[in-house]
Amino acid sequence: MTRSIYVALFIALIALPAARAAGNRAPAPVELPPLVQPASGETHPGKIIWADLVTPDLKQAEQFYGALFGWTFEPVDGDNNFAIALNAGQPVGGIVQRSMKAGQQRQPAWLTFIAVRDVAAAQRSALANGGKVLSGPREYAQRGRQAVFADPDGAVFAVLASSSGDPPDVLAEPGEWIWSSLLARNTDHETGFYRALFGYDVFDLPPEETSDNSHHVILASDDFARAGIHSLPADTVHRHPHWLNFIRVDDAAAVAVKAIALGGKVLVEPRMDRHGGQLAVIADPSGAPIGVMEWSGAEEAQGAPGDQPDLPGAQKEAP
Repeated sequence: MTRSIYVALFIALIALPAARAAGNRAPAPVELPPLVQPASGETHPGKIIWADLVTPDLKQAEQFYGALFGWTFEPVDGDNNFAIALNAGQPVGGIVQRSMKAGQQRQPAWLTFIAVRDVAAAQRSALANGGKVLSGPREYAQRGRQAVFADPDGAVFAVLASSSGDPPDVLAEPGEWIWSSLLARNTDHETGFYRALFGYDVFDLPPEETSDNSHHVILASDDFARAGIHSLPADTVHRHPHWLNFIRVDDAAAVAVKAIALGGKVLVEPRMDRHGGQLAVIADPSGAPIGVMEWSGAEEAQGAPGDQPDLPGAQKEAP
């Protein structure tokens, strides 16, 4: 999939409410749920706090993720093509149905949302450091203010200033997002971009802990690791830079097998990460990639990234 097609997919996601409004004199407002209930005063700039799936088949996605992770779903008021995914009754993501015309090569994908305090300030920083604005700031009554950007490498992501506060820094439960990785062509440039935008502390992974010569860093804030940046493999000429989000599971190998039975595919076979748990990357029936990762909990109380950059405490880093 080319960069332009990938970018167009997420522009289509954000354009959905506006397009419906243009065709209806009195459109019902889209009612997204608060990120945190009850509201809190917590703010964690740089924390990955949400993800939306853009897919051509909402029902198929609900069936797949519901069976795979035990998620349940609620429709979004004002938009029949938008549902909220819940894990144990708590919202974890959105699923947006977007039709794809015959002949188009858009690939369904998850859009990563990163916390900010001020969306306008984030937009200025993104532009000043080589990024692009794909969809300018938009306000949702209960959710907050958000915008969609592309980084200098072309990877698409969103920022969100939550009006109810950010989720607390606690270890993710099974079925929740536990980690995110950015696969990039220019890791040095990308590291500088995200550090300027979110104020991250950056920790290089020691070369001897990597399986090849690729560059691999951890982005941290508030003494918690937030995400990793990895070099795209040199032989993947046709792969685009992108964010990949991981869900915590109890058994990555079993989830991979179940994904196939449900109509998905395994993109990266289950393998051990450096902490002894397994991870895998799968694709849902529409082709959207998502990672799954085990976490024993043994490292939950261990040190901050400055002491052990790959053992951050509430969240963890994937190779």
